[in-house]
Amino acid sequence: MPLIQAQNITKSYRMGDQDVPALKGLSFEIGEGAFAAFVGPSGSGKSTLLNLIFRGEHLGFVFQDFNLVPVLSAYENIEYPLLMVRGWSEAKRRERVNQMIAAVGMTEQAHKRPDQLSGGQKQRVAVARALVGEPKLVLADEPTANLDHDTAYKVLNLMKTMRDDFGTSFIFSTHDPKIMHEAEQTFTLEDGRLVQGALA
Repeated sequence: MPLIQAQNITKSYRMGDQDVPALKGLSFEIGEGAFAAFVGPSGSGKSTLLNLIFRGEHLGFVFQDFNLVPVLSAYENIEYPLLMVRGWSEAKRRERVNQMIAAVGMTEQAHKRPDQLSGGQKQRVAVARALVGEPKLVLADEPTANLDHDTAYKVLNLMKTMRDDFGTSFIFSTHDPKIMHEAEQTFTLEDGRLVQGALA
């Protein structure tokens, strides 16, 4: 069974008195343990597609601009999603957060606030936060857009390691040719249509 199975997805936005199509009949499958990418130029429908999956699944999300809470430490940012989950004791939360901090190599920075972290460190915290609730799927919208290439590769390698260690599927969007080649499964979008990777 695929983790995600999409059949003929369409999406339009209302602009004035006109409907503007954003997605035009997309069909695809993504299996468990995937490391997949939606690629294509700006305006091709990548973020729209991620947002539709986001609304339909229980999952983690990594944002392009990190979206860390400025007044919280790295530890507290990672813990934050767990505070909204019933049934997690303080001891269980502490154990899970410490596990995730260690997994992304941020133990020494655990008590630093986002403004005290580099871009790569912020994204590591964002990845840990996305994974802390043990989701089956993590979506990442242009996760390397604000990083230099060396740091971007390190973040992608971290995501692959987390996939291997925790069995979490990752789907990310990108328009960077160097980054898209890191994906093991690629879906290419142009003008709201899948031109590569679609189901026959």
